[in-house]
Amino acid sequence: MAEPLRPDEVLAPGGQRWPDTRSRLKEAALTFPNLVKLLGRLMRDPRVPARSKALAGAALAYVASPVDLVPDVLPVIGRSDDVFVAIFAVHHLIRTAGEEVVVEHWDGSRDLLDIINGLIDVAVGLVPARLRWTLARLAGR
Repeated sequence: MAEPLRPDEVLAPGGQRWPDTRSRLKEAALTFPNLVKLLGRLMRDPRVPARSKALAGAALAYVASPVDLVPDVLPVIGRSDDVFVAIFAVHHLIRTAGEEVVVEHWDGSRDLLDIINGLIDVAVGLVPARLRWTLARLAGR
């Protein structure tokens, strides 16, 4: 006999148990602060290469700067350069830190970290290959 559903679960197709929408929204809302904490901890961790920290700092400065490659006045795509620079820097910082270090500093669930990594990989994959190659060369990979 199957175990009864908990109040925070729903039964998905195929018999899988998923958290209900309220639980998923709560977890998603807590993701951003956890990601900010993770990045701050990685920036302070001596095991993370200094070059990766410098790249993340430069990306933060670029995002905060009023000077952009694509003007912000253009709808949607005006902010895209900021978003992709930030995503690339986070991707690079997490990859160079190593899985063990990232997991050590992560406050959320491992499943959520895997989802975030997958979303970051997808976003990085949207960057044209030539630009991705150039950014990787600048980052020293």
